Amino acid sequence: MPEDTSYDVDLLVIGAGSGGVRCARIAAGHGARVAVVESRHWGGTCVNLGCVPKKLMVQASEYGDYVQDSHGFGWNTEQGAFDWGKLIAAKDKEISRLNGIYVSMLEKAGVRLLTGFAHFENAHTIVTKPTALAPDAKPERITAKQIVIATGSTPSKLDIVGAEFAITSDEVFGLKEMPKRVCIIGGGYIGIEFAGIFAGLGAKVDLVYRQALPLRGFDEDMRTALHEAIDQRGVTQHVKASPTRIRKDGDDLVVTLDNGSDVTVDCVLLATGRHPKTAGLGLENTRVRTTEEGRIEVDHHSETAEPGVFAIGDVTNRLNLTPVAIAEGHILADRLFAHTARSWSFDTTPKAVFFTPPLASVGLTEEEAAENGATDIYLSKFRPMRHTLSGRERRTLMKLVVDQATQKVVGAHMLGEDAAELMQGLAIAVTAGLRKADFDRTIGIHPTSAEEFVTMRTRTRVRGS
Repeated sequence: MPEDTSYDVDLLVIGAGSGGVRCARIAAGHGARVAVVESRHWGGTCVNLGCVPKKLMVQASEYGDYVQDSHGFGWNTEQGAFDWGKLIAAKDKEISRLNGIYVSMLEKAGVRLLTGFAHFENAHTIVTKPTALAPDAKPERITAKQIVIATGSTPSKLDIVGAEFAITSDEVFGLKEMPKRVCIIGGGYIGIEFAGIFAGLGAKVDLVYRQALPLRGFDEDMRTALHEAIDQRGVTQHVKASPTRIRKDGDDLVVTLDNGSDVTVDCVLLATGRHPKTAGLGLENTRVRTTEEGRIEVDHHSETAEPGVFAIGDVTNRLNLTPVAIAEGHILADRLFAHTARSWSFDTTPKAVFFTPPLASVGLTEEEAAENGATDIYLSKFRPMRHTLSGRERRTLMKLVVDQATQKVVGAHMLGEDAAELMQGLAIAVTAGLRKADFDRTIGIHPTSAEEFVTMRTRTRVRGS
């Protein structure tokens, strides 16, 4: 592509998370001159303070279960002591390795890397400022024909007395010692996952959330089953409750709930959502528009109200998932520099919650599908084969949501071991618009839990009209 020498680069990406890195690499591959500014972590939240370290901690929390379960299979094993410091050190080593890979990928693509906090001077000019991680970094001024904001999101804290005594998911990965008693506030992804992690590692966990069931927005059957699974995990649930204050009492922290009860713990984790990371970007020097909560408004091409300035990923607060940010970055880079139109099916984006057991889903919930008309529901609940010998009280729940008129499978949901691994394949089927008859004519793999998805012949109920 011909160079526009009136600008330092063709594309400047603010934020080196998954979406920003993909956008930068693809654009550079199309011949664009690209620079990336990162203020904190190469690889972004997912690699450093999100999906990756969290999944490693989930896996760590399950090894105690494996020891207990092995007794039912004839093993005379004993559970040793868990070393939090060793886990954190191993996790940090892996994250450092991934950081290096992200930097290496960008450098090999010919992308210019800048460390600092980006601030808009105008719609085509960014000035970088030193950060805590790079206090000696020399401020730079760089102009770009087009700019992509991919700064992601940051944890939100509740506005209550004593909130300063609590931590968020950003801090939990760096705790020097594992707390023995934890109060987690929030019934979404983050709260549920860390409740499972700490319970599995032996901590006493109290989980507080405002709804009657966890995971607002998920299928109701799955929410109910997860509520039961959380109880089985040994977590104390405080439903329809919210904290009103946190106070320090010696070495303890005391959380007062609006139902009048107190919870005394060593650590309070606020898992009360995240908000777009836009503060300090200097957006007031552009025509970029944001909502009250800081979400950057974009059109269907990810372009803001300022021509030539785009936003992708969590900073737009649409579908806040790493693979979605990656897809948005890839699509945008192709459109800007290759003039092609690769498409992704965002409507059938699968999602997973890594509790123990995990929950995963794709497509419409029963409630959503019923709004479109008569819906056939197929449901199966059973004890997994492993636990017939382990003795563990754990159930798997599988569900197919079928549009009655077309017989297309419009939703698939599962709570149970390996749910996320299974759901990736089912997402292909739902995205392809396969019908219930296609599931029925598929031969299962026996003995597996997965085969249940192709052997659910009897309709459980009809929903909607």
